[in-house]
Amino acid sequence: MVDHSSWSKDLAVEIAGQDVINHAGTAALRIIADRTGLTGGLSRALARRGFVPVHDRGRVLADAAVLIADGGRVLSDLATLRDQSELFGPVASDPTLWRAPDEIGDTPRSKIARVRAKTREHVWSLIEKRHGRIPPSRVADQDLGKTIVIRIDGTLVTAHSEKELTAGT
Repeated sequence: MVDHSSWSKDLAVEIAGQDVINHAGTAALRIIADRTGLTGGLSRALARRGFVPVHDRGRVLADAAVLIADGGRVLSDLATLRDQSELFGPVASDPTLWRAPDEIGDTPRSKIARVRAKTREHVWSLIEKRHGRIPPSRVADQDLGKTIVIRIDGTLVTAHSEKELTAGT
């Protein structure tokens, strides 16, 4: 079985120094995907008999998720990881990233859903082990009890179109 987290074994975080990387948060996201078992689970879900890809498809999907979380807008933004090969090692090419979703049929899609659910359950259990329960959300100094609040930031982007009957945001 492939050790998906081997790339991060000797990783150290410093305030300054040589070989400083940009987008440092991408490394943390990738480590979380690897160490929670998400990357390995995706790899098993996407494994096909008789097909050994150059780039493991679980790694490709995990890297695509990191790309999106890092603000990537197009698949070619995967170059952000690829350009830091000292840190991330081999990262799939743009054509491989384009092919990966097309290779996923209904059965692998169901397996991916199960892997995501299992990983989510595992992460929640780790949080509960550490804190005794899911830490409560607080709003206006009040404990919301078992209610879980997911904070999402959004940015409005002004858009203009010459099409008929369109309006700005």
